[in-house]
Amino acid sequence: MKEIYLDNSATTKVCSQAVEKMTEMMTEHYGNPSSLHRKGYEAQKELEDVRKTVADFLSAEKEEIYFTSGGTEGNNTAVFGAVGALKRRGNRIVTTSTEHSSVIESVQKLEKDGFEVVYIDSADELTNVITKDTILVSIMAVNNETGLINPIEKVKKMIEKVNSPALFHVDAVQAFGKIPLKPKKWGIDILTASSHKIHGPKGAGILYLRRGARIVPLHYGGEQERKIRPGTEPLPNICGMGAAIKALPDMSEEMRFMRELNIYCREKLKDIPNVHINSDESCLPYILNFSVIGIKSETMLHDLERQEIYISSGSACAKGKKSHVLKAMGLSDEIINSALRVSFSRYNEKSDIDELVKAVANANNTLAKTR
Repeated sequence: MKEIYLDNSATTKVCSQAVEKMTEMMTEHYGNPSSLHRKGYEAQKELEDVRKTVADFLSAEKEEIYFTSGGTEGNNTAVFGAVGALKRRGNRIVTTSTEHSSVIESVQKLEKDGFEVVYIDSADELTNVITKDTILVSIMAVNNETGLINPIEKVKKMIEKVNSPALFHVDAVQAFGKIPLKPKKWGIDILTASSHKIHGPKGAGILYLRRGARIVPLHYGGEQERKIRPGTEPLPNICGMGAAIKALPDMSEEMRFMRELNIYCREKLKDIPNVHINSDESCLPYILNFSVIGIKSETMLHDLERQEIYISSGSACAKGKKSHVLKAMGLSDEIINSALRVSFSRYNEKSDIDELVKAVANANNTLAKTR
């Protein structure tokens, strides 16, 4: 039975280029980048090469790129770091109610500490909620459950319009490598991304911090990453991420391919009774959220898993909890309880979708008695 993996927003298969580079780093250039001998210098050079790769990819400066362990650490660093740096200039934080849990739970902690947190359902509401007391605006580029694309290129102008001191943070975990990102041009102060969403290894991430922007670090005890993220850098993971970035296909060509897969999947699913598509057609085509109304997400997942078909019921970080994203969208409990997320990669093809749809259609018939 062929394995069909359609859960690429949770994590991706590591590409061969990344595996090869990681092996090289673990067996040849295995020195500590902070060591002063030749082995350390070799490791440091490899580290800086990746930093330049990331900087070039984002049209940024090398000094604006820091390495983290992934999206969650990056988002925590961005949120707590920005608020820590600006807490004397205001008390308001603005974010959307559909952010990833690493942002939502961070601002909830700050709310308990006395900060005012304003949750909006759409970036269109920003104009009405950003004030002179706002110190952080955190808006994700692409929603991890539905693929909704936020107009992040417009946010900085809204901040500047009211003379707010706010730093603007963008969680770009689901956007990096898929859509063009222009942090300097768009006035983004902090941007976060993760290696394992782009066919790189887990355990490496990116934090872009605009030159001149200041955040307070979360960790202490070393000079690494200019004290923003101290501790010995996981060099094999970072270099694997660099190799994965270099191996990314042309974005426009890849987007055309993803649109083909997404449209093909939508049309096939629409033929199945009780299917409700939750992702709007304007969403990023890498992600398609739908429900088979009446069949619980977990029930459907396990039925598909038995056939070696792997999808998701939402964010992997949620561990099966009911989606706060779909709830914020105003969807019914019936739709939310049966929600599924398909997410594509360059390793998928239409035959994978054929097998998925066939399995969902069969489940819709055989599992109907559980409604």
